[in-house]
Amino acid sequence: MSPQPDASRRANALPKKIFLVALALALLSLAAFELCGATLAELFSADAFGERLGAARSYGWLLGMALLLVDLLLPIPATGIMTALGMVYGFWLGWLFAATGSALAGIVGYALVRSGGDALAQRLAKPAELQAFRALFERWGALAVIGSRALPILPEVMAVLAGLARMRFGHFLAALLAGTVPVSALYAWWGASHGREAPASSFLIAVLLPLVLWAIFLACYRISKKDS
Repeated sequence: MSPQPDASRRANALPKKIFLVALALALLSLAAFELCGATLAELFSADAFGERLGAARSYGWLLGMALLLVDLLLPIPATGIMTALGMVYGFWLGWLFAATGSALAGIVGYALVRSGGDALAQRLAKPAELQAFRALFERWGALAVIGSRALPILPEVMAVLAGLARMRFGHFLAALLAGTVPVSALYAWWGASHGREAPASSFLIAVLLPLVLWAIFLACYRISKKDS
């Protein structure tokens, strides 16, 4: 029997060390949440943070965007920040500030790993494994990035993996915006319309909506390519 199928399966599997890095990042985020998540959730809930933004309206939007960026390192409740921005600045400005801050966090995380991640990636995987991992991420990474944007912990992990995989920046940016723009719009709209914390059920909508929109976009794109 030829050994090629086994070799092919090994090359196309996610390298274990890269998986362990992703798992370690997720566990660190969970540990940070256990240590200070409850305090941060209380400080930066939509209601509590909305009051602070209202008192510092002229520059509060900068604080909101900075907190969304800090979400790379600390378990900041990003949905509460986005909702508060909508409460204080209305839907359109709240959406702009929320989407910009969240997208910047993803870009910074990706860029930091992409710029210095080659040496790390080569230590974590053999060349064949690394090539297969990058091809896998190029094919499915966009869906993973989109689906992670409304969830805790996963956005940071996916940005790191995208950087390690050297995912094309244009491809990463499109997926990042496809996941970030609808999610930030949802929470900014809720804050502007209802003036309070978004309900837990909105998480499901925030995850599914970008994926549905991306599927529609891809379908329309494929149809247009066939017709051209």
